[in-house]
Order: sequence, then structure tokens, then C-alpha cells
Amino acid sequence: MHGQGESQGQGGAEGRERARGHANGRAADADLAAAEGSGSADAAPADAGAFATEAFLARLAPDTPLRLAETATAGVGMLHALVAQLRPTSEEFRLAIDFLTEVGHYADARRQEWVLFADVIGVSSLIERLNHPRPEGATPNTLAGPFYRPDVPELPLGASISRDGRGEPLLVSGRVASLDGAPLAGARVEVWQANADGLYENQEPDRQPEYNLRGRFVADGEGRFHFATVRPKGYSLPADGPVGRLMAALGIGLERPAHIHFRVTSPGHETLTTHIFDGSDSAISRDAIFGVREGLVAEFRPAASERGRRRYTLDLNLVLCPQSSQRMKETGRR
Repeated sequence: MHGQGESQGQGGAEGRERARGHANGRAADADLAAAEGSGSADAAPADAGAFATEAFLARLAPDTPLRLAETATAGVGMLHALVAQLRPTSEEFRLAIDFLTEVGHYADARRQEWVLFADVIGVSSLIERLNHPRPEGATPNTLAGPFYRPDVPELPLGASISRDGRGEPLLVSGRVASLDGAPLAGARVEVWQANADGLYENQEPDRQPEYNLRGRFVADGEGRFHFATVRPKGYSLPADGPVGRLMAALGIGLERPAHIHFRVTSPGHETLTTHIFDGSDSAISRDAIFGVREGLVAEFRPAASERGRRRYTLDLNLVLCPQSSQRMKETGRR
């Protein structure tokens, strides 16, 4: 988070000045909230919050990198303002510390409770949107999620990614284009999804074949691709840890509507990582990680049955953004 190309000698001072302005504004807000909540003009809690922030700012080293200084002071100032506004008791403070400690205990190489926390309060999605804005007409970017695998083998167009054949057949066809509508011949399309039980292959490696419901394809000369799969099912995020219990206490569900993941690359264009959601899923309006966006909801259309099994089709367009000149320099493309 350190800034680049900026004077480190001025970082702490500049960061302090910027944060001081933010802190003063937050102190005023906390003062107003406290007065409205208590029916009096007692501003002592807000003053205490502002004093705590000023005391912290005064301790920053003069050579603190600017970005680090801004981040630390803004975060600490906001926390002080929140404490001043809510006035937690010592017992409430201990409960908050216990929650954060338990989240840490649940985080390991197999499960990241901190990421889950960021996901369900909308922070992960917000960071994705801020860092990967898309102009009108382009397919929105979303989080890749924890189940992506980069080592999936390439398959010929039309192949099935269902390696166990379990589930209702789904035929997917699509077209990759640039923002101006030009087809992107040779675009690489990676797909992955949960099965009919809402589970990914790497969640149950002993029950699903290797690379089940995953594939990598190369679009044809018109930017088109197609493959066979099965209709995915939605699922719920882990609810057995501290984050799940907090969401339950807040009355917030952890459901994710059924979807298929896509990652599309083409020379001279930004990589697109996105979901295509099943619009008929009952959880479409309450995705636990705030991934559903306009343009990402599709109809999984019923098709003629085959040997008594229901079949579906999905047709979609994926629109990529040309890379900016700066981004091209960063990736070495010309």
C-alpha cells in the first residue's frame, strides 16, 4: 500500500493533514449524532474521538510513505469516530475483540474466514468494482471466487465439461466481442461451475472426477464458442463459523444463486472474470457476496427432453474492454 513516485519525507506530514481534515469532519458528525441521540449538546464523546485521532496522527513518523499514512490515519480516524458515536461498553468491546480473534482462528490454508467476512459485508465486491470499472455495453467484472483452477486442460469446441454426466443437460453457446462489436477470434474462454448439488469439484475431490465441470476453450473465427455441461445449483456459504453466526444474528442469508463462472482473455483487451446467473433462482435478489449485476442475469431456457431428461440452453454475449495504453505498457503488449 506504499505510494510510488512520491516523496517519502513528505508522506507522514501530508497524510496527517489530509487525515486531520477527514477526522474533523467525522468528529462533527459524531458530535451531531451524539447530541441527537441523547437530547443534549454534550460533545464530550466526539471530542474524545477527535483527540484520540490527533494523538495518533502526531505519532506518525515524518518519512511514513504517503499511501500508508493516508490509509492508517483514515482507518484509525473512522474507528475513533465510530467508537465516539456508538459509545460501546467495556463488555461490548471485549465481545468485538473475541469475534475478531475467532475469525482469525477459523482462517487457515483451507478456509479464509477473513475473506468470507469481506465478501458478506460487500467489501470484496466494492473493491472489485472500484478497481475494474466497465463502460456501458461491456460485461461487468466480478470476483473469481475461491474455486478457480488455472491448470484446466483445453477442450475442443462442443465438448462436454461434465465428466460424470450427473445432472440436467445444459448446452451453452456464446460470442466474445470487443466494445465496438467486433468479434474476438481466438479469445480464450475458461469456465467453471458447481454441480447439481451446488458443489465444486475441488470441494469434494474424492466424489467428483478431476476437472469436473471445468474447461478451457478457444473461440472460433467469429468469436463464438459452445460446450455442453449440466445445470448448476446454487449453494450457501459456510455458516458454521463466527461470520456465519454474525450474519444469522443480523438476519442476513448466505445463499448464492446458481451461476457459471467465465474468465475470458484476448490480446489487447482487459481480462474479463465474471458470473452468468440463472435468473430463475429464488436467491437472485440476495446474492451473499453482492455479485449479481445488470447484464449478468440470463435465462436457462428449457429445451426438448432427451430420453426423459429435461434439457436447457444458455446463449450469451461476453463483451471485453480494450486495454488502455498505460495498461498495455504494464503487461508488455503493444
